[in-house]
Amino acid sequence: MREGADLGLAFDGDADRVVAVDHTGAVVHGDVLLALFALDLRARGLLAADTVAVTVMTNLGFRLAMEAQGIAVSETDVGDRHVLAALDASGLSLGGEQSGHIIFRQLSTTGDGILTGIALCDLVRRGGQPLAELSAGVVEHVPQRLVNVPIPRPERLAGCTEVWEAVDAARAELGHDGRVLLRPSGTEPLVRVMVECRVEAQADAVAAHLAAVVEAALGQVEPQAPR
Repeated sequence: MREGADLGLAFDGDADRVVAVDHTGAVVHGDVLLALFALDLRARGLLAADTVAVTVMTNLGFRLAMEAQGIAVSETDVGDRHVLAALDASGLSLGGEQSGHIIFRQLSTTGDGILTGIALCDLVRRGGQPLAELSAGVVEHVPQRLVNVPIPRPERLAGCTEVWEAVDAARAELGHDGRVLLRPSGTEPLVRVMVECRVEAQADAVAAHLAAVVEAALGQVEPQAPR
């Protein structure tokens, strides 16, 4: 804002991720950037299979925005390597993460924040509008709650009927405008409980309930059989 610039770009340490700031100082995060690129590529006939690849952590608002525009969403596990694998497996041209790690498969084999920044500048130039106007209302961010539940053996989650019955009930309660994700951490003894829905208080309540179910069902180490 001080410099009167049209937009600003912020990179992480190795510049494979980028977030943007519009001329008003508002942050334009990865989900919005990815939506802008998906819409632009589709309009130019360059979005392969009219599909974009994202991870399970991408906000529900992005999915709803793409659905409204007739763009399919291919979901992967967390991590850019999974996004790349999905792109290559299905011949897709665009994928990315909330963090601003975006892959233009026709141009690169990995996320490149500088490339993404250049692509964004080009999109804004061709659009003939400020980034603030181009991004306004593109993605309506849905409240997301993430609860990390310490669990001695998180791999037991897959076979815990009690937990998955609670998840099914939560999904039925939230319906189309909500989302529930449970997954064991790949790096820590945790089960991550994520809930999204349009009503923030409901997201909080459902996430807290599911976290309590997970802790009650899996929080204790199973006793070993005597030898």
